[in-house]
Amino acid sequence: MVVLHTQPNTSEVKHKKNRRKLSKKPARTAPAEGAEDDHDMDETSAPSTAEQPASTASQQQNGEDEEIMIDTDTSAPSQSAAPAFPPLPASAQRSALKSETRRIPIPPHRMTPLKKDWVNIFSPLTEMLQLQVRMNVQRKCVEIRTSKHTKDIGAIQKGADFVKAYALGFDVNDAIALLRLDDLYLDSFEIKDVKTLHGDHLSRAIGRIAGQDGKTKFTIENASRTRIVLADTKIHILGSFQNIKIARDAIVSLILGSPPGKVYAGLRTVSARMRQRAL
Repeated sequence: MVVLHTQPNTSEVKHKKNRRKLSKKPARTAPAEGAEDDHDMDETSAPSTAEQPASTASQQQNGEDEEIMIDTDTSAPSQSAAPAFPPLPASAQRSALKSETRRIPIPPHRMTPLKKDWVNIFSPLTEMLQLQVRMNVQRKCVEIRTSKHTKDIGAIQKGADFVKAYALGFDVNDAIALLRLDDLYLDSFEIKDVKTLHGDHLSRAIGRIAGQDGKTKFTIENASRTRIVLADTKIHILGSFQNIKIARDAIVSLILGSPPGKVYAGLRTVSARMRQRAL
């Protein structure tokens, strides 16, 4: 009976060793003969104890992964936070209020008209732009300077463009539009930039641009809504960017030898398109 009783125990021990090898734990020694109940308890508890280290290892690995993810999330900058800029120092504000000076040269043939129209020139500069202006007769120039009353940063540039337009030959009433409107510009070019002409050919080109009693020049001005000044071989145009291009194309056509009638027809079509766009 003792031999028959010990045979199932050896099989149970082998079965336990195999289970322990699968769970990667050292095998235990064979128990005593009278410890059948203890072996049964060990068999039931062995798989649970083998699963505990695997579960704890997986939990630790998951915990490390979570910590790594948390670290990467915290290191990333928050996009919703608004940037904080420090206030400007007092020295920077003082430098912005520093006075700025411009000197615009006046051609000799425009000094006499400048003296006649001086009241109409310095009044808008001082009243509208709050600038300080003076005429330097010895240097033949007009000097403009900002003051503590000047509010607009681009006021001195507008004033310089206004005086420069008058120096080029534009009327005061036409040049003052540079102070009131923001989309007006000055464009200057010479006849030799379009085509090299000499002698009588150059004189005829100037005559084609001006026309009889200035008729062609007035027609181009009215059609393109610009103002044109013919100063010998130099041509100055005052107007918006698009209108300057229309007037310049018409003048270039006349310089290259196109008849005035063809240029008038082109101006009519362009002016009709401009009216349709305005509507």
